[in-house]
Amino acid sequence: MNPEALAAAILAVLRPVAASLRPDEELGLEASEVVLDRPRNREHGDWATNIAMRLAKRLGTSPRELAQQVADGLATVDGVAAVDVAGPGFINIRLEAAAAGALAKVIVDAGAAYGTNDSQAGVSVNVEFVSANPTGPLHIAHTRWAALGDSIVRLLLASGAHAVREYYINDAGAQMERFARSVLAAAKGEPTPEDGYPGAYIGELAERVLAAHPGLLDLPADEQLIVARDQAYEYQLAEIKNSLERFNVPFDVWFSERDLHAPSEDGGPSLIERAIDRLRAQGHVFDRDGAVWVRTTDFTDDKDRVIRRSNGEYTYFAADAAYYLNKGDRGFRNRIYLLGADHHGYVNRLKAVAGAAGDDPERNIQVLIGQMVSINGARLSKRAGNIIEMDDLLDWLGSDALRYSLERSPADSPLDLDPELLQKRTNDNPVFYVQYAHARTHNVARHAADSAVDRSEFAPELLTHETEGALLGALQEFPRIVAFAAEVREPHRIARYLEELAGLYHRWYDNCRVIPQGDDPIETVHRTRLWLNDAAGQVLRNGLELLGVSAPERM
Repeated sequence: MNPEALAAAILAVLRPVAASLRPDEELGLEASEVVLDRPRNREHGDWATNIAMRLAKRLGTSPRELAQQVADGLATVDGVAAVDVAGPGFINIRLEAAAAGALAKVIVDAGAAYGTNDSQAGVSVNVEFVSANPTGPLHIAHTRWAALGDSIVRLLLASGAHAVREYYINDAGAQMERFARSVLAAAKGEPTPEDGYPGAYIGELAERVLAAHPGLLDLPADEQLIVARDQAYEYQLAEIKNSLERFNVPFDVWFSERDLHAPSEDGGPSLIERAIDRLRAQGHVFDRDGAVWVRTTDFTDDKDRVIRRSNGEYTYFAADAAYYLNKGDRGFRNRIYLLGADHHGYVNRLKAVAGAAGDDPERNIQVLIGQMVSINGARLSKRAGNIIEMDDLLDWLGSDALRYSLERSPADSPLDLDPELLQKRTNDNPVFYVQYAHARTHNVARHAADSAVDRSEFAPELLTHETEGALLGALQEFPRIVAFAAEVREPHRIARYLEELAGLYHRWYDNCRVIPQGDDPIETVHRTRLWLNDAAGQVLRNGLELLGVSAPERM
């Protein structure tokens, strides 16, 4: 019996009780109102609910009296072993071993689908993250947003949403001209321009550009700059994509900022020009001092924003507005942005764009602000000089350790990672602890096969050891944890769950044998425990997949 089935059973008992207490009212009780929690002390049962305490006032009775009526009815439900009322009206429920143990087979049969749910069904969401300028390599700050953004999308997809990962390429504006002048200066053997990009990687790009265009320096000056910019940009963007691929972060959409400024295919207005017209039609655009403004103070912004300067140049806000509207035009009702703490000022600005576009700033846009990450002993890049490169971190720590450690803490908390810990193959290292539990499930399965223990029998009523009850209880929680983590956009809840599950699995492993000792015969309980072993492995694997971390079969 899973939580959904138990909630439905409680509701079936509760409805006639409620009708007898309030015969003239239609209370419209739904299963979603039945909140089930795991008691901290397992002696209190498998599940507990405070539904009686929440409904007693509406029904004109005391919480304990209502709880007792529900408990009496629930005690007759198949699969329920015992029910008791505690405190002011808590209902504690203990399931029969067979009802609880049946979950092991459900999980094995479901495979990779176990944990998926429909809590976000019908939701279309665009998640934009990383979005670094294509003027240099990705660095340490980008690693956290890459890991978190990708896992948030994985959680949304697992919960039934239509979600995409999007990278906004800042390939228009002054930074691209500075980038071009830096590469061209290196190609000519000249010093880096005063406002240019330093670092050996610029020299490497210049060498590649010269190899691809041997006659570069014979071109007119303005053409040299264009060729240097476009070719170096192509190489640098390819390097960014390769770094993210190494980090197991696939992007569905790479959106170029240039597309916002370019005329439409038929030569008509650009996306930015059309965005201004649309906001003006909504009544939020006004002209003053030769400039075009958006009245963002109507939507909690601290000041109105210029969208086009008096000299005709568009501001960054213009690109933000056009980009937001474009996402909606592509079918994304909801937008999530992951930004660093240094971009906190963007929150009101982006919400104001949503409001001016006619959306609900509290529902259709979510801006997640996160804190920075530091790693003791990490060295500045030899290529870039003033940053710690993502590729160097991957070479040093590996994708699994880096991703898991970045995802196991809330995004809004500063993070200081210990590289020595992340490289240890001990239980002190959280990612090793979880991966080792998964590898152990495969090791058990291999030894079981060698000993002729298979899954030809399944008798869940035999899973009666206290560690089996605890392990089954945790396995049962996985779909709920996935749904909640997707709702609150917090992958760290999956990591913390996996660590708890790994601990419960290790304790079960120490107490319950899958393989008989010595010459003892193979019994049904051994085959049944193999189902439980494999179910634990499946959930550990599914959880690690949501974090973008591998699940090794041997360690």
